[in-house]
Formats: sequence, structure tokens, C-alpha cells
Amino acid sequence: MPHRSRRAYDHRIKEQIIRAGNPDLLPELEIPRSTAVSWIRRGLGEVVSLDPDGCEPALRNRVAKLEGRIAMLTAVLRLVLALLRVSGFTLELSRVADAAGKRRLLGAIDRARRVMPLSAALRVLRLSSARYHGWVRGDGVCTLDDRPSCPRSVPQRLTHGEVQAIGEMVQSTEHRHMSIRGLALHAQRVGKVFAHPGTWGKLIRERGWRRPRLRLYPAKPKVGLRTHAPNEAWHIDVTIIKLLDGTKAYVHAVIDNFSRRILAWTVAGRLDPMNTHDVLTRAAGHLVASTNVFMDSGVEHLNGDVDPLFEDSAGASPCQPCASGLCGPLQQCHR
Repeated sequence: MPHRSRRAYDHRIKEQIIRAGNPDLLPELEIPRSTAVSWIRRGLGEVVSLDPDGCEPALRNRVAKLEGRIAMLTAVLRLVLALLRVSGFTLELSRVADAAGKRRLLGAIDRARRVMPLSAALRVLRLSSARYHGWVRGDGVCTLDDRPSCPRSVPQRLTHGEVQAIGEMVQSTEHRHMSIRGLALHAQRVGKVFAHPGTWGKLIRERGWRRPRLRLYPAKPKVGLRTHAPNEAWHIDVTIIKLLDGTKAYVHAVIDNFSRRILAWTVAGRLDPMNTHDVLTRAAGHLVASTNVFMDSGVEHLNGDVDPLFEDSAGASPCQPCASGLCGPLQQCHR
């Protein structure tokens, strides 16, 4: 689509049509009726033209001075913005406690709103819109100084003392056994704070309060079983491997705790207790001393085929070498 050039008309033509109030006054100029109607509706604006009496040099000098001033202000603004970015300063992370400082910022924002939108001015100052409007409301209702004695400007708003009391109760070790809801109800019963449990949760999230915790159970050990020589302890388990065709393979293996050597292993198509029996029998074939075998309580380990390999005495202490059986040096230990 070809680009259409915009037509321009002399201001004297506009003035004649506006004064006459007739959009069809000059038909020979082929002025669109909608354009002429818009001129009549808006009226004659301000017209700036050169004075033929030799004022052009003065106007040029004034324009040059204004352009130089604009360039200097632009450079200063760029320096200030660069300094703000490098220093990381923002009003979102700093507290303006003095009322005079807040009024000075509000006055500067009001002056800036004459030439720029409010959102742009707040973005330059890195000041949130909610905080700005809060200062505006507080300037007419209450003093802008951050004082705990300031009355409430909004009904049901918590005072500084109530928020401080909530923080003390949340972080107190005396109330660590109570839930947030129970803590809010307890504060109402004792007459400290009358606030909804949801308000308590909101304050906890906003201010990052951490509730004290009491460890009821000892810490889990970071280091497991450690042996000092081969064949002191063995581990046996089954790993299930799913193949590409959907079938499963069961890998039974016995590993030595000290050397991490696999002593015996087998692969089967199903979970058969005899596989555990076979790998234990082959691994124990070269034993000359007793050893402990650690296993879980799976059905492949606790059954009538594997139990005869271990001591069957009810009175024997756990993880002690058995004195009889097919593999007497083996002792069963569950984990």
C-alpha cells in the first residue's frame, strides 16, 4: 500500500473557515469536510510566526540557549540515573522516617507531574504506587512521622505495638508448641492482640519471622556401617531393572562392605527366594571366619529356603556368627 503524504494548510485558511463556521467555504481547495469540521470544533489554536521586523536572530539565540540547557539537563539526568543503578539505592528498601523528607518528595512529585506522568515519576524514584498514595493519605489524616503513637487512619488496622506483640509471640520459645491459629486465639483470650489468624500468617510471611523449633528425635547419623577388613560385613539386595519390551529383570547380588567387591550375583526373570539362597551359598564358599549379612525384610530374604543358612536359635544375640547350619559363618542382620 503506497504511503499517503499528509496535507498541510496555511493557518489563515483555518482562521477564515473557523470564523465563518462553514466547512464548505473554500471548495476550490478540496479540503475534506471532516477536516474542516474538526477545525471548527477545536477552534483556532495558538499560531507562532516570525515577526518581519528583524526578530529572527533573537529567536534563534533563544532556541540555541534552550537547546543547550536541555542538553545539560539531559546529561545531568543520565549521570543521576547511572549513579542510582550503580549504588543500588531504592526507596523500596529504605525507610523515610522524617515527615519533612516525605513532604519534600511529595512536592517534587507534584512538580514533576506537570510535565510527566505520575507512573514515570514514581519509576524514576523507585517508589511504589501504594506507598506514594499512603503518604498522600497520611499527610491529611495523620502526621507523616513514623511514630507508634500515630492513630489509625484506617479502621481495623494494626498499630505498631500490636505488630510488635505478634512478632514477639511468634518468635517466643514459650509458645513454640502452639499453631498459628492457636496462637492468635490465645492472644485474643489474654487481651494482647485481636487479629484474624490469616493476618498473623501474612505478617509472618512479609517480615520473615522464624518460629523456634525443638528437635524431638536425635539427628540421623551421616556415616553408615564402616568395617576395617574384608568379610566383616556383607550386604545383599535385589535390584529390579525394567527392559525396553516391558519385562523386568531381577539382579541379586552380595557385596563386601570393606572392599566394595561383588562376591556373587545372578539375574532372574522373577523374584525367586532360591536366587538369594544361591548367591549366599556361592559367596560363603571361601569364608574361613564368621561374617554378618545385612539385608532388608523382603520376602526374597525371609523365607524357608534362606532361613536355614542362618542361625535359627531364638535366644541368640543379633549379628553373632552361628555355630551350625549349612553356612555356619553367616549371621542374618536386618536393616
